[in-house]
Amino acid sequence: MERRSFIKKSTMAASAFGLGLSGINAMPKGAFNSTLASKKFKMHFAPHLGMFKHHAGNDPIDQINFMADQGFTAFEDNNMMTRDVSLQTKIGETLAKRNMTMGVFVIQKGGNLNNTLAAGKQEYIDIFLDGCKKAVDVAKRVNAKWLTVVPGGFQRKLPIGIQDAHVIEALRRGANILEPHGLTMVLEPLSDSPDLYLQRSDQTYMICKAVNSPACKILFDIYHLQKTEGHIIRNIDLTWDEIAYFQIGDNPGRKEPTTGEINYKNIFKHIQNKGFTGILGMEHGNSVKGKEGELAVIKAYRETSDF
Repeated sequence: MERRSFIKKSTMAASAFGLGLSGINAMPKGAFNSTLASKKFKMHFAPHLGMFKHHAGNDPIDQINFMADQGFTAFEDNNMMTRDVSLQTKIGETLAKRNMTMGVFVIQKGGNLNNTLAAGKQEYIDIFLDGCKKAVDVAKRVNAKWLTVVPGGFQRKLPIGIQDAHVIEALRRGANILEPHGLTMVLEPLSDSPDLYLQRSDQTYMICKAVNSPACKILFDIYHLQKTEGHIIRNIDLTWDEIAYFQIGDNPGRKEPTTGEINYKNIFKHIQNKGFTGILGMEHGNSVKGKEGELAVIKAYRETSDF
């Protein structure tokens, strides 16, 4: 692409939501120009590390500051438990300073398909409960309230009712650890593999009702549930009283809103009209590489939340 054409297209993308390319490109890595600050989003969208690295650089703190400068009021990091304690502490301090809310991180239990709670094996339950205990300390450092849990793989040799009972019992024990600290594990049904135990919103709703604790709720990932069941707005309504957290990704492709088939503007409006004031995690990739793609992500969220 000719340089003149690239600059023209990049300028148009930047101006669409009030950013001047000259101002952005003039910034050294890690520096933030107050003239670039955008108004806060009306909903608590939560980017993740790496989403804006071409503008902010590789330093996690600089990336969080860039998010705040663009009007984002939340942040999520699936891998928070794997990060150094010193970085966790810095992230917590930065979020507090920028008045941002910490979103989910994943309770470590060995991977999405591993150490499945549906099996009812004590060794798997112990790994999960140990993860819950360790997550409490991490949550305190970053002021987190929501912790993602994936129960694990489906057990083809066990009746589904037995698997349900195993999962419910394990989650009750996890809730007993988290509830005294005001923490909530959010169960995430996934579409990644037919071998996963938890895949549907109604199934997750049933489990939350059975666990019967404020420490066990639904993470309604719109991307995954569009793939497995569709009827997003209807299923949000059916499971509403157990939903504590949303995650976002368009389908196909799992990129930012407006790149696929999901009408996110209608969904965001519906969620807000129902009174949701929590976090919507941006758990997706960028459809375009580099700075141009990062600007496109911000533009997409401006457009889909403009109602």
